[in-house]
Amino acid sequence: MTVSTDDLAACAGLVQRGDPDRFLAAMAAPPPARAVLFPLFAMNVEVSRAPWVTQEAMIAEMRLQWWRDALEEIAAAAAVRRHEVVSPLAGILSPDQAKTLDEYIAVRRWDIYKDPFEDEAHFDRYIDHSSGSLMWAAARALGEADEQVVRDFGFAAGLANWFCAVPGLEARGRIPFLDGRPAALRGLAEQGLDRLSRARRQRGAISPQARPALLSGWQAGVILRQVRDDPTRVATGALGQSEARKRLSLMARAASGRW
Repeated sequence: MTVSTDDLAACAGLVQRGDPDRFLAAMAAPPPARAVLFPLFAMNVEVSRAPWVTQEAMIAEMRLQWWRDALEEIAAAAAVRRHEVVSPLAGILSPDQAKTLDEYIAVRRWDIYKDPFEDEAHFDRYIDHSSGSLMWAAARALGEADEQVVRDFGFAAGLANWFCAVPGLEARGRIPFLDGRPAALRGLAEQGLDRLSRARRQRGAISPQARPALLSGWQAGVILRQVRDDPTRVATGALGQSEARKRLSLMARAASGRW
């Protein structure tokens, strides 16, 4: 794994500005793990905002395609474009890992348009790839891990993040759920909590080296329980913890290794 100091600093800066919670999670990881987490999280910042920086659908499509092409270069073990995020990604991702991230970018096309999700499978695929595939790539790059365990945890974390994003999505004219009624939201939260519990029952399937990849989901349980207990908090944006409690809970997870 070869990542230049300058590129790593650039990636860390991107994450700190664009995704403060994942920045905290990366900083709570051992220093060697940060060389993996910061480039992947920086890519996530760039990919996740690509559909939103323009109102021109074609330009947004081109921005996402740029990232798919970059990953294709890594997957082909060919000459990789020089870029402060792509270059370090080429140093940490195997060709197979780069291939698995293509769908992670492809599902973001939903963000460009205002069409609702087609069905439950479409929604689940979006959450699984936009969150679970990123977490799986990080875990694989760090150490041995069971894919289903990581994806269960990644789905729960992604769903929690999605609930938090709802007010912003609706303000931009998006339809975040197939059914936004309180009972349906409670059911989704319970689904996420079930997958979270299933993953945590199999903690032994995640090696100590790979565990830092899961730190970014440290708030998932709290948020999903809040939605289960009071679904109206989704629309009002009243989810999450205070900054102090958030940091303390992250420190506890990082110290214990019990993501």
